[in-house]
Amino acid sequence: MSELSSFVNSTWEPDGITFFIIQGFAGLGEKKIIIFVILLLGYIIILGGNSMIIFVALTDTKLNSPMYFFLYNLAFVDIVYTTITIPKMLSGLLTDVNTISILACFVQMHFFFTVSVTEYAILTVMAYDRYVAICNPLRYTTIMTRTVRLLLIAGAWCFGTICTLPATAMTWQRSYCGPNVVIHAWCDLSSVRRLVCGDTKIDNIVSISFAILALLTTGVLILTSYVLIGVSILRMGVTQRLKAFGTCAAHLTVVSISYSSASFVYISYRVGRFSPEERIIVSVLFSALTPFLNPMIYSLRNKELRESIRRTLRRLRTVAVLPKKYFNTVSLS
Repeated sequence: MSELSSFVNSTWEPDGITFFIIQGFAGLGEKKIIIFVILLLGYIIILGGNSMIIFVALTDTKLNSPMYFFLYNLAFVDIVYTTITIPKMLSGLLTDVNTISILACFVQMHFFFTVSVTEYAILTVMAYDRYVAICNPLRYTTIMTRTVRLLLIAGAWCFGTICTLPATAMTWQRSYCGPNVVIHAWCDLSSVRRLVCGDTKIDNIVSISFAILALLTTGVLILTSYVLIGVSILRMGVTQRLKAFGTCAAHLTVVSISYSSASFVYISYRVGRFSPEERIIVSVLFSALTPFLNPMIYSLRNKELRESIRRTLRRLRTVAVLPKKYFNTVSLS
């Protein structure tokens, strides 16, 4: 720890600091290797599972429903979301001091929050898609055209950018004269803001306002969609109800996990008995939880996707076996 302190002190300059140090899991000592292995395995599963969903949704002609278009966009967002933070965390676990330039820190901060809000926006779009599919099944294909789908995804990304840009831009314009240790596993907005030389009350108000806007807007729209879906389901027969519930089960599970995770992280930062290391671990685990579980939830809950993955794996296995058979045939001849 003394080594870290001396390294930090050496970065205090009259005109401000030149880089940040990510504290991460520095206080865990030899236990860092356990965190490294868990994070690495989790990241590999996240990349593999979400990449598989993207691949089958793009290559299997049977998965031509708008639902799968939104699903592979969600999988893409999950890959980007975790790639913004986990590789840097993994490299930091292998070094004594994890440094990051000021520019890289703010780029990471901006894209992390933009993508996280975009994910909630895509979940909202998917809730609307389920509403149209269940409440207006005869008009589903005419409403959810390719143009509409592209506009909805573009709107989700724009919404994520609009909700995060003001807060990150204000934090970028502040001066930092030391200390330069970010008490988090990545360049978290609130953690970096604590290092600002000056009053940050306005920054906090802007940040909280846009965070509330993002969560309330998406939460209310998702809730409204499911209330309307629930009303429509009540008018259906038993068979239709089960089918309608089946189409919503995976999405509803993902939404519940996403909002529960965000709430748990928010609460952990406001409960005094949590140490900084425990808060960091909670943030890391719950930020990776949804991208980790999404492929499993959709694969288990969605029969079409399950069958498509089986077909794809069978096709890939056939492609891998054919060259060996050809080689053996040539050798025998």
